[in-house]
Amino acid sequence: MKLSIVIPVYNEKKTLAEIVRRVQATPYNKELIIVDDASTDGSREILRQLAQEYDNIRPFFHERNQGKGAALRTGFSHVQGDVVLIQDADLEYNPIDYPELLKPIERGVADVVYGSRLIGAAPHRVLFFWHYVGNKVVTTLSNMFTNLNLTDMETCYKVFKAEVLQDIQIKSNRFGVEPELTAKIAKKRWRIYEVPISYDGRDYSEGKKITWRDGIAAVYYIIRFSFWD
Repeated sequence: MKLSIVIPVYNEKKTLAEIVRRVQATPYNKELIIVDDASTDGSREILRQLAQEYDNIRPFFHERNQGKGAALRTGFSHVQGDVVLIQDADLEYNPIDYPELLKPIERGVADVVYGSRLIGAAPHRVLFFWHYVGNKVVTTLSNMFTNLNLTDMETCYKVFKAEVLQDIQIKSNRFGVEPELTAKIAKKRWRIYEVPISYDGRDYSEGKKITWRDGIAAVYYIIRFSFWD
């Protein structure tokens, strides 16, 4: 099995080299597809250096900032592996969770796996009560439209068999990509599993980007992609 790890990057100069180091330390045959979404803080230069250091990094560069969904759209279009995993470039999500994320697919029981921050006993940094409430609201609303029982629709860690993504065209440019992917996967009736993951959340002074506006937008995207593509 070859693993394609798609990493969207926007102004992650402080964490990019470290997340690449952690991903490279995982024991898989893998490619790292890293998409810089027009960073302005020096991330692009770091990515170019990393691509010279590691022969399994395939870098791509947007000329203007478009958002996480656009970066994933670019990354997905270049995957060559059998399984695709989304990895954020910050350090909130730890690649040590890859074995648990991949286990349901390796066992042949899942086509898609979500890593949930809200189940299990893995360690979590304590932050932002209203983010937690907002996540529960949009996850519940998404479940109502998709008839799934996910606990963490907004999680970064989503893993797919490559053929799942071949039938999905991402329309959302920003964080609406999370409910869009979920709605389109549900419509196709792919087998979905959830596994617990650890979570080392960061606050806005550390570079966190998602805001309450993205939560409001998620409601729109849940409704839109439940009825229209």
